Parts: sequence; structure tokens; C-alpha cells
Amino acid sequence: MDIKAPLLPESVADATIAAWHKQVGDAVKEGEIICELETDKVMLEVPALTDGVITEITKNTGATVVADELIGKVSALAVSQEQTTEKEPEAVEKVDNQPPQSPSIRKLMLEHDLKQEDISGSGKDGRITKEDVQAHVFKQQGSSQKIATNESTSNVQQNIGSRHIERVAMTRMRTTIANRLLQSQQNTASLTTFNEVDLTEVMALRKQYKESFEKKHGIKLGFMSFFTKACCAALKQFPEVNASVDGSDIIYHNYCDIGVAVSTEKGLVVPVIRNAESLAMHQVEKSIASYAHKAREGKLTLNEMSGGTFSITNGGTFGSMLSTPILNTPQSAILGMHNIIQRPMVVNGEIAIRPMMYLALTYDHRIIDGSQSVRFLVTVKQLLEDPSRLLLDI
Repeated sequence: MDIKAPLLPESVADATIAAWHKQVGDAVKEGEIICELETDKVMLEVPALTDGVITEITKNTGATVVADELIGKVSALAVSQEQTTEKEPEAVEKVDNQPPQSPSIRKLMLEHDLKQEDISGSGKDGRITKEDVQAHVFKQQGSSQKIATNESTSNVQQNIGSRHIERVAMTRMRTTIANRLLQSQQNTASLTTFNEVDLTEVMALRKQYKESFEKKHGIKLGFMSFFTKACCAALKQFPEVNASVDGSDIIYHNYCDIGVAVSTEKGLVVPVIRNAESLAMHQVEKSIASYAHKAREGKLTLNEMSGGTFSITNGGTFGSMLSTPILNTPQSAILGMHNIIQRPMVVNGEIAIRPMMYLALTYDHRIIDGSQSVRFLVTVKQLLEDPSRLLLDI
């Protein structure tokens, strides 16, 4: 039975083989994930359609494939043959009365030019496992590298530490992120303005209502919902910040689709909260939590990451004090949040310790003037320092 690449999401032309979880000779069960494909944004899993054994892999890791393209083959007949072989000791090769090995192990040993007597098996009855072979190969490679290093540094001091390098190809997602960041820098007139916000009132509200909020809505009350709602209110007052450039035209949006940057092991993704201006605080928090979970599991869809009129990124979760975020084109502005630091501030003529956060707004100067960007950021600051403004819409 053929193993074929799955149908790709709309607007995705091809995909890259990210990893094979099974190799030639490995048994698979129906529904078991045998391969992963990576597109510009999402990971796709390829399950086995039947019980069997992988007999051929036609597209190796790193290869580019299109929808429905043959990437390998699985044989149900091979299962019965392998099981029969394992049940008949006389049909399995024995060396010096050592326990018989499965066909997949013998094949793996043959690939690395190993003999059965060279490896100590850790499996049942002393059988050699796949891990035993891999460990032996790793040990051999390590010894060879050590010998080569000793020969090349015989006349050099030996206490300088390790100096090995490793070359790894960029993933499909990382390559796409890199290209888009470069395009953003090259095709926009980016400028960043800064301000600081006193989060005393926001933190007091969270402390006062966090238990009742979580009890009623089943989600914790975080900072992101306050910032999202504050940005939506400010975007209504400054529509240019919510606009985008299309050639020689400016597109104004009468809705707020807020992109929330989420960091994953594979890179930064920006899922979009649709019509955030019409959502309640708990709906915003649930959307963010759901997207963050999907992002880390690699389950986000292209539709969930497409579009967006404005973005928010929170470097403060990693301890960032100040940064200049890069525009998520074609959007024209992005707000950068940072860590909260207790700092001495002058309040009503007196020095007080307040929880302060630096804010950074990067904007496209082609359509947003400096005065508009500054006033937008001041409006966000005022709404957060007096959250009652959000309720009163002032």
C-alpha cells in the first residue's frame, strides 16, 4: 500500500518532510503516526492506513513534496512474513549460539557494517535492540572524533575545551519567519515610540476579582485581556494604526483582529483573535489560552494565523525590559509589552514604589504620523492606568 502526502491547506503549494518516525523494516499499526510534514506555518501528520511493515521510503527527511505525492510504501504481507520469521528460530540467523535478531535489526546492523558479536544485547534473552545498535554506532563515532582531534592538536594545549561545530538546516517555518522579517524591514518605514505604564490599578483589579473571575468563567484573569481591550479602544480613536498599505491605497478596517505573538520551539507564530473589540474579557483570555496550547502542540491552522489588523507581543514573559518589535506585515503597527518592575515614581509630589512596564509601539511611518503613534500609545497608557475608562468608553 502506498504512503502518500496528505492534502495541503489552501494557499500552500508544497511541504517538507520534517521527520520519519518509522524506518524501513519497522512495523506499524493502523492510525499510528509514521511521518510529519512541515509547511510554512503548520505541521501535518501522516498516519498509517493499515497494519504492516515499512518496505520503502521514497522521500527522505528534508525532501519537498506536493499533495498526494508518493513518499513511501507499507506492506501488510511483510508483517506476516516477519512474524513467521520470528516464530521459526531455524529461519533466523544465529551467531555463536547468540539469540536470534529480527530482520529490522539485522538490516540496521548491515547498514553500519556491524557484526552480531560486536554488540552486547540488552533485550530479552540477550537480544540486540535498536537502541543497542545506535549506542554502539554513537560510541564508535565519538572514539573516531576523539582520535582525529588528538592527532590534529598534538602540538597544541589540551585544556582549551570543546570546539566542535554543528551545521543544521533551517526548518521550513524558521526560513519563512526569516524571510518575512527581512521583507518587513526592507518594505516598511518602521519607527518605534516608547512610553511607560503604571499597572497599579490593573494589578489591584486582578487581585480583587481573580478568584471570582476564574470561578465563573473557568479561566484565569491575565494581563493580556486588559492590553487587548485597551488596544481595541485606542484603535477606534486612531484608525490609521489599525490600517494597512496596499500598493498606493490605504485599507481601513472597521474591526479589530488582534494578533497575539506566541513563542514555540519551532519559532514565533501569531494567531489572530477575530473581532476582539466585541469580546468580553473572559472570551479574550480563553482565546489566548486556546491559541497558545494549539501553537505549542503544532495544531494551529492557517486560517487561525492569517489576517490580523494589529499585533501584541509580550517579551516580558522572558524578562525583556525594552525592545523594538518588528512589524507583522501587512499590519502597520505592533505593541511590545515588557516585564513589570517595581520602581520609585513621583506620585502626587511624593515618591512611591509602583509596578511599571515599558511599552513600545513600532509603526509604519508611511501612513502613521509620529503624533498619531504617540497619542495612540498615551491612550493605551491612560486606559490601563485607569481601567474604569474601558467600561465608560472614554
